[in-house]
Amino acid sequence: MELVSIFANNILPIFLVAGVGFVLARKLHADAMTLSRVTLYALSPCLVFNLLVNAQVSASEFGRLLLFTLGTILGIGAITWLVTRALQLDRVMVSAFLVAVMFANGGNYGLPLTSFAFGQAALTRATIYFVISVVLTYTLGIFLASSGRRSAREALSGVFKIPSVYAAIAAVIVVATQVTVPPVVMRPVELLSNAAIPVMLLVLGMQLERAAKPEKLQLVGLAVGLRLIVSTLLGFVLAQVLGLDGAARQGGIIQAAMPVAVVTTILSTEFQTEPAFVTSVVFFSTVLSPLTLTPLIALLANGR
Repeated sequence: MELVSIFANNILPIFLVAGVGFVLARKLHADAMTLSRVTLYALSPCLVFNLLVNAQVSASEFGRLLLFTLGTILGIGAITWLVTRALQLDRVMVSAFLVAVMFANGGNYGLPLTSFAFGQAALTRATIYFVISVVLTYTLGIFLASSGRRSAREALSGVFKIPSVYAAIAAVIVVATQVTVPPVVMRPVELLSNAAIPVMLLVLGMQLERAAKPEKLQLVGLAVGLRLIVSTLLGFVLAQVLGLDGAARQGGIIQAAMPVAVVTTILSTEFQTEPAFVTSVVFFSTVLSPLTLTPLIALLANGR
């Protein structure tokens, strides 16, 4: 009954909103690509800036969360790369695998789930993980997605065309200099930031509606297992090593355990890096995630 309650109160509401996006795509043929680009180029930068400017934790805890985030993302990336090498996958599929497994859905799924399950303190810590992961997604993620079919120079040039990179830099400058952002700037940023998560959930549902039966089911299953199980275990290990406890441990491990980020479908489509495969991994990791996240929430809530 505890697991049923956790699912109903924390996970089901997120799937209901995503279900609205699914219906919009199925019945009204809403354009997922347009909404995805609105998110990528308008809403996400404001979300990154707003969250980073308002995050309030000590320098020590921020440093440990930074190491935890880098460790989980780069660690699961290294494990995934070794797996792809063992399977002798081609360059494009390796890029698709890395993009799909490394970057979790920490925003439109992870943040509301953390808030519902553990409250504001854990949400603040999860936000730090999310912001750092967003920076990595829009730098390293874009490089990986584009490097499947482009040279290293072309891939790196694509990184600097994404507004979220500049939003993160601007936020760091504001925090470091303690400049007060005037309301005429901050209020529109907050409005767009508040719109980002619900729109991302709608995009999630619309993307799930487009998912077709995967052609490479075994590879999809392997990627889902790496994302939902191996990354979660890695999160537990790193939390122990770095001494994360309480809200920081809860927020960090939940973020490390999330399914594949919706934005990976946007990146794979934009750079033509096996978009059908990546979309399938997003779909199956998302629909299967309650099976891993529900007991995980119970474990973390009981301090385990």
